[in-house]
Amino acid sequence: MALDSLRLTRFRNHAASELSGTGRFNLLTGENGAGKTNVLEAISLFAPGRGLRRGALAEMAMHHTAGGFAVSALLNRSDAAEPVRIGTGTQAQRPGRRLVRTNGAETAASALSEWLGLFWLTPAMDRLFVDGAAARRRFLDRLVLAIEPAHARNAARFEAALRERARLLFGDDEPGAGWLEAVEAQLAEAGSALAAARARLLAALDTALADLPPTPFARPRLGYQPGGSLDAGELAAALAAGRRRDRVAGRTLAGPHRDDLLVTHADKAQPAALCSTGEQKAMLIAITLAHCRLADGGDPQRPRILLLDEVAAHLDPLRREALFAALVQGPAQVWITGTEPEPFAAILDHAARWRVAEGAVERIG
Repeated sequence: MALDSLRLTRFRNHAASELSGTGRFNLLTGENGAGKTNVLEAISLFAPGRGLRRGALAEMAMHHTAGGFAVSALLNRSDAAEPVRIGTGTQAQRPGRRLVRTNGAETAASALSEWLGLFWLTPAMDRLFVDGAAARRRFLDRLVLAIEPAHARNAARFEAALRERARLLFGDDEPGAGWLEAVEAQLAEAGSALAAARARLLAALDTALADLPPTPFARPRLGYQPGGSLDAGELAAALAAGRRRDRVAGRTLAGPHRDDLLVTHADKAQPAALCSTGEQKAMLIAITLAHCRLADGGDPQRPRILLLDEVAAHLDPLRREALFAALVQGPAQVWITGTEPEPFAAILDHAARWRVAEGAVERIG
């Protein structure tokens, strides 16, 4: 088990919702707009970043109420004698500042990845293969984070160094060459670690996809298009050589912030962006199933959580059955939403069930 219980306070349309007695599978049903996805979004905030909707913190607090919001949970780990209490939220005085606590002690959001691994699929991700590269990088980083918690720290170091280089390079004052060189060295070191983790994950994931037992889901082939050298020394040299070009462009043009994930329908040898919507969704699910198998070989003490928002809505019975059969054999605690319980008949006997209506959660099974 991963999350033993979950509490939402003034989060979106949930004034005070509590879910306890969780299971390996957790099913939330209710009408559209009831607040099911809000529960998944609350859980997604137990990972570094902005959650599955990438919303602004100030927008997450319940409308027409004073104060910020709070989300807390008891996290069960096999290496801990008692569940770990994790929590995150905001205060009314600083609605844009996120607070994170573990067992009552304030910590950085990046440290959350050391406690658990989180991954999700949402309807908005159905456009992943036709959207810009930034969305695919976020998707890829979420895959990496579920297995390598240090990836969050490397990403934070890289973003900080990238901002500092931009401040020095594009500011009005001429920076000292030595200071700019030092910042570029930090940028290259963090960027090399970031890119290497992405490349490692994709190589392992591509192997896992090839080893998956036959499923009715389209099988993707993955590739990696780096935005710069994976070697720190070479990347630092490229940054130094590209200063004039970057000043003209107004941005840094080499580095892992330019990476892209390449996905091809293996059977058709066709780029995913040119495939049908159904094929694209099937490839996303295949990647998720392979990732679950891959994560099973990671740190057994670090729980994994998979959030699936309306995943069964557009799957035929054969593909739903294949998806649930694979999830039953995987290592993750699964949280699923849907409007009705019928599409989830295959897992109802395994699931803790809640009915969500107008921001209220009721246990029904």
